[in-house]
Amino acid sequence: MEQRLSGPVAEGERIAVLDMLRGFALLGIFLINVEWFARPLQDMIAGVGPGEGLDGQVGALVYLLVQGKFWVLFSLLFGMGFALMHQRAEAAGRPFIGLYLRRSLLLALFGLVHIAFVWTGDVLFTYALASLGLLAFLPVRGPALWLAGLGLYVAVPLLSLLGGLALGLLPASALAPVQEDMRALAAAGQAAAAVYREGDFLAVSAQRWAEYFGWIFPQATLYHLPMALGCFLIGAWLLRSGRLADLSAQRGFFLALAIGGGLAGGALLALGASLGLRFDPVAEFPRASLASGLMMLGNLPLSLAYLALFLLLASLPGPRRLLGFLAPAGRMALTNYLAQTLLCSLVFYGYGLGVFDAMGRTAQLGFVVLVFTAQLLFSHAWLARFRFGPLEWLWRAGTYLRLPPLRR
Repeated sequence: MEQRLSGPVAEGERIAVLDMLRGFALLGIFLINVEWFARPLQDMIAGVGPGEGLDGQVGALVYLLVQGKFWVLFSLLFGMGFALMHQRAEAAGRPFIGLYLRRSLLLALFGLVHIAFVWTGDVLFTYALASLGLLAFLPVRGPALWLAGLGLYVAVPLLSLLGGLALGLLPASALAPVQEDMRALAAAGQAAAAVYREGDFLAVSAQRWAEYFGWIFPQATLYHLPMALGCFLIGAWLLRSGRLADLSAQRGFFLALAIGGGLAGGALLALGASLGLRFDPVAEFPRASLASGLMMLGNLPLSLAYLALFLLLASLPGPRRLLGFLAPAGRMALTNYLAQTLLCSLVFYGYGLGVFDAMGRTAQLGFVVLVFTAQLLFSHAWLARFRFGPLEWLWRAGTYLRLPPLRR
């Protein structure tokens, strides 16, 4: 009995709707990530990427409805997973912190390997660091948990808004240092694009490592880490509240969350979009910073609205059966996420097909649909024979310090 309790959760004890949600979030994250394999990350402050006609329309729709929302959704799910893991450890009467630290360390190692050999847009390393902050909130219960999470999340876009407003009030001459920084960032992006487009594996790997720790990691520490921890806390509160235990009984709550989140997030999104969708970071940095802050503020309520709508559908028998097709991909989210980025690196970078800036947003959308459909089919076939995805199995083995059975 003790051996079972100290190992991974049994399949029958999983919360199926969380696996469905992970599969849904995985698709949204792929829709965003694919663009940043074809465009330097330094260009992110510029908003929607260049494109005419259908490419421009697809880019704008993904920017407005997907970008930032599914990263937040996946972060909420991470917090739910933490709370569930802690609850089950408490119920089993087994130590939790040591096990959780091993889990976070392994996630950090996955992230570092991912950064070094695949992609600088990795989120795993940031998640691993932010996950340590969750331990400080273990004694916190009730509304204080989501209030702390909201405060951590909102602080970042508010700083962006205040910065944009302050810069907008300065005379043009005072903006010269900021504009010089933006010129340097744009030049770095052009240089990075050339390496990713034409470089061999060693050149691209060197670029990834230097880019991540020279620029991306400091930005992630200041911005993404507190936002991620804030989302983790909100997700943990939602799981601990018991509202996922009986979706049918909680339809009123989720309907209110969908309407409230949709209205608040939609209003902030519209306000941000009114400032523009595409910016020249050098000449329009204050305006771009304002738009970015509004978009980030709107991402959380819209993500909660997406989550609530998904759960409302999952509370109905017919839609739940359809959404259940996403569950195996969600159960293998780590394997599928890393497989997506590995495939993208082989398609877009110079050591692969080298189509870094040659695939428009419409073609990228088709690529995502094709690959994700294949992943859904593969996930179903794999889990019909095995208990875990390959990387999920490795993660669990390192976390619990024993090899869980893999084959069914």
